[in-house]
Amino acid sequence: MSDDQHWNPEDDVDATLSNDGSGETAELADMSIEDLQRSVAAVEDEVGKRIIGQEDVVERLLVCVLCDGNALLESNPGLGKTTLVRTLAAATDLQFSRVQNTPDLMPSDITGTEIIRETPDGREFVFERGPIFANVVLADEINRATPKTQSALLEAMQEKQVTAAGNTYTLPKPFFVLATQNPIDQGGTYPLPEAQTDRFLMKIVVDYPTFDDERQIVKQYAEGAAVPDIERVLSQEHLLAAQQLVRNVPIADDIRDRTIELVRRTREDEAIEFGASPRASMALVLAAKARAFVNGRTHVSWEDVTEMAAPVIRHRIILDFRAEREGLTADDVVQRLLE
Repeated sequence: MSDDQHWNPEDDVDATLSNDGSGETAELADMSIEDLQRSVAAVEDEVGKRIIGQEDVVERLLVCVLCDGNALLESNPGLGKTTLVRTLAAATDLQFSRVQNTPDLMPSDITGTEIIRETPDGREFVFERGPIFANVVLADEINRATPKTQSALLEAMQEKQVTAAGNTYTLPKPFFVLATQNPIDQGGTYPLPEAQTDRFLMKIVVDYPTFDDERQIVKQYAEGAAVPDIERVLSQEHLLAAQQLVRNVPIADDIRDRTIELVRRTREDEAIEFGASPRASMALVLAAKARAFVNGRTHVSWEDVTEMAAPVIRHRIILDFRAEREGLTADDVVQRLLE
């Protein structure tokens, strides 16, 4: 959509909700885009009750959710990743499950398996669903699972379904995988290949908190303070409606072209051995739209693109050995390309 085309978000709300088959259609039909944006902003506020600081991380995770994408969270242990994801699920009324990846974890431990069950009519095979059948799946330390198990999880991410014993089972909607990995302890791990990491919309790096934030964390969790309750402020139906609206947020032609050119320059930069694919261009445009929506706007600005560039691109490029020898990181190179 060019910048001289007019987007009426209320038309998209009506179209989205008219196709909704749930019992909440009447309630949803009364909502405006501003109502949905306020509900999304309320999710950030609810998460902020338990997650002190980390505002950028929360925003990026919420952008992934609105894009119907998956996120790879990288941080050292003890920085609240599980609490973050669990709180996000509670605020959005989503079913949460957690998979602790280990080398002996089998694909069927994640997807489910057929078991024999005794019935009045005799024995029968019944499919017992695994933890993948949830709206939000936290795949903890994904790089500790074997490549075979990783592939089963990543296939479910991509196809939104699993196959077991010749039958295909559709995963619930919405569905997100938020995988974590520890950048320090790499012993006995199976690093995700580039083709697999490319399936994640973003790689979100969780840093240590500031002194003030850490002091507040200690006061809240180590000194007997009551842990705040989390309210459901965004229903599943509202979230699905917001996901459809995000894709229709307009982006000016010149901003879209600059975004594509930014990704294309990763294929030409001398510090990068392998650049980002067109999937990165699509992901960056969509993430910029979602960030605009999260921040209460109905159009994409260049700031949306620049803020989303590093988390969208950093895991999709491989640096040249000379750049690594000089101590450059993927974020350094992305920042230079933005300048």
